[in-house]
Amino acid sequence: MTRKVLLAEPRGFCAGVEMAIKALTWMVQTFEAPVYCYHEIVHNQAVVRAFEKAGVVFVDEIDQVPLDAPIMLSAHGSAPEVVAKASNRAAVLVDAVCPLVTKVHHEVRRMADQGFDIIYVGHEGHDEAIGTIAEAPAAITLVNPEHGLGDYAPHNSEQVALVSQTTLGLFEFQGVLEDAAERFPSLWTARKSDLCYATTNRQEAVRVLAERADLVLVVGSDNSSNTQALVRVAAVNGGRAYRVDGPDAIDPGWLTNAEVVGVTAGASAPDQLVFAVIDAVAPTEGVERVQVTTEGEYFPLPRDLRKLLAALQAAVEGGYSARNPGQPGELENDREWTANEALELLALSPQQPPE
Repeated sequence: MTRKVLLAEPRGFCAGVEMAIKALTWMVQTFEAPVYCYHEIVHNQAVVRAFEKAGVVFVDEIDQVPLDAPIMLSAHGSAPEVVAKASNRAAVLVDAVCPLVTKVHHEVRRMADQGFDIIYVGHEGHDEAIGTIAEAPAAITLVNPEHGLGDYAPHNSEQVALVSQTTLGLFEFQGVLEDAAERFPSLWTARKSDLCYATTNRQEAVRVLAERADLVLVVGSDNSSNTQALVRVAAVNGGRAYRVDGPDAIDPGWLTNAEVVGVTAGASAPDQLVFAVIDAVAPTEGVERVQVTTEGEYFPLPRDLRKLLAALQAAVEGGYSARNPGQPGELENDREWTANEALELLALSPQQPPE
């Protein structure tokens, strides 16, 4: 029987996921169904199902979208040719790419233009990796962090750059970085790490859980890179950890002799699922929140969406002779409105956080 749950803080949605979920919620509230989204908006099946029920159709090819339909591009970043094709096909196009992913795209283009060979540390087939590599495919070599550099040989050892998928574990990236720096003394890397601040923070929190708990449950979907990284971080730090999509995925045998259970979530997993997992674990002495840092990052809605919504607001105010035209509207309150609240509008069953 579980006596206590240690609940990681921070956990769950990062600023990029918050922005993307709220942006797609605005799209389904603004346009008649269907709204199309290129790739899953974020890598979480509960979130994807909630949007599908609200009328979103997720596609893997832009050609699957009817002409003049509203299209959103996912948070993971899209290849330049995908963006161009969507621009030509959509009535309204909103790119919900995370700004941190955009930063890596910029780095790749800049270093390729300067003639560098680029090492991209990431996972083959991941949406973020596909979009980033497409920025300069002739200049990039993908290196799986589990396999390392191997026999990688650049054209010019004096012009080598190293960038990474934002959702990697620090311990995964560090090994490749150290090897590359030793092989190529002139190695270029970004002054500010490509690894997502939220990914790093969640990994530090799960490290603490692994040291204190008999078992760690990581809430998130199988195709979520940062969720899988949390499981690996827990294991590296001596913890017994399992990924779960939600409460139904918990094996009762895991809880045998697990007096203290740590619970956290990947950056695309909603708190509704976290609290449902805690309810299923049913700790007899309740929940202890384990806070390793605080996060205040906020990414505004995509610029094209903000312009569209502002124009719609102005049109409604003008049409109805609003008493206070031009006054702050819902867009100005975006910082206070959370993605979990957005999902509640889409009928993802809300839960209250445990005390």
